Amino acid sequence: MTEILVLYYSRYGNVAEMARHIARGIDSVSDCSARVRTVAPVSTVCEATQADIPDSGPPYAGHDDLKECAGLALGSPTRFGNMAAPLKYFLDSTGDLWISGALIDKPATVFTSTASLHGGQESTLLSMMLPLLHHGMMIVGLPYSESALLTTCSGGSPYGAGHVAGVENDQPITDEEKQLCFAQGKRLAETTIKLSTTNH
Repeated sequence: MTEILVLYYSRYGNVAEMARHIARGIDSVSDCSARVRTVAPVSTVCEATQADIPDSGPPYAGHDDLKECAGLALGSPTRFGNMAAPLKYFLDSTGDLWISGALIDKPATVFTSTASLHGGQESTLLSMMLPLLHHGMMIVGLPYSESALLTTCSGGSPYGAGHVAGVENDQPITDEEKQLCFAQGKRLAETTIKLSTTNH
């Protein structure tokens, strides 16, 4: 079974729901399985620590999750056109994986949620790609063969799936957004299988 890591940070549950649809897309591909993980929030108080296991939801990610998985889907809410601090904090800790080259040639994809339609989805997705490229990962986007890209009035771009949550973070994920999340997970899994076949 080929395991693909779905790693995300979610403040209000929107990115978490996107992650579930992406995981469904991964699981729809034969011999592929999604491993869903999250990251702990960071504190403005330096001494604050987080329990090793969250009260609910998926476990917190460790470096072994990245090493053991054959591909990666990375999700974050948008913070001023960039990924949220907790996800950046986790990625900043992966220097050991960079030195060892543990992620080189693994496929990766990115997804995000914003409060407003023009709230920085595309810049966030592009910024999330940067550390993955430094790790030598291969970026998988969403092609326009996904018809929902042409009809969506909410989230979604060729850079990755998106969701417009609204200023109260209470807007449900639209049908197009769900379709694009599922398609992105499926494409990542299919690409992972093709690469693993080629490399062995």
